[in-house]
Amino acid sequence: MVPSVEECFLLLRKHEVPQNVVEHSRRVHQIALTLCRELNRRGEGLDPAVVEAASLLHDIAKVASFQTRENHSLAGARLLGELGFPEVAEVVRQHVVLDSGLDHGRLTEAEVVHYADKRVKHTEIVSLGERFEDLKERYGKSPEARSWIDAMERQSLLLEDLIFRKIPLSPESLSKKTGE
Repeated sequence: MVPSVEECFLLLRKHEVPQNVVEHSRRVHQIALTLCRELNRRGEGLDPAVVEAASLLHDIAKVASFQTRENHSLAGARLLGELGFPEVAEVVRQHVVLDSGLDHGRLTEAEVVHYADKRVKHTEIVSLGERFEDLKERYGKSPEARSWIDAMERQSLLLEDLIFRKIPLSPESLSKKTGE
């Protein structure tokens, strides 16, 4: 079962997600849906409803996790699973860290949402380089954290290459394609 767009916004409201996080999620949603459509035109077979719901709900537990000190992707996945949305929960769980190495065959909904999230700094569509510089400034306070962010950046660059080899867009064209 997958919540509709309307149900997603009701859930965000019910869980008191602040407007700035909702706006970030709207941007992630725009990118994720653009990529999903383009990839599906080339036979990728992604489920647009799952991409849509997961991209809107990926940060549903972000603000609450500041108080609980819980990993927000795991907390969001647990919440969505409890609400009866296991497919969406699985994608939300992986929006920060993907489970494993990239399969150069079929892309997954989790990879599309993960990548889309990495392209949005607050509410602005930015390059991976700019987004990861921001992440390093905010969260790269220790050598271990910096190393982890660097590894995530390398994985995101590989994912970007894989996505854009499959579609006739460039990473730079996403802001134009999504109407920013």
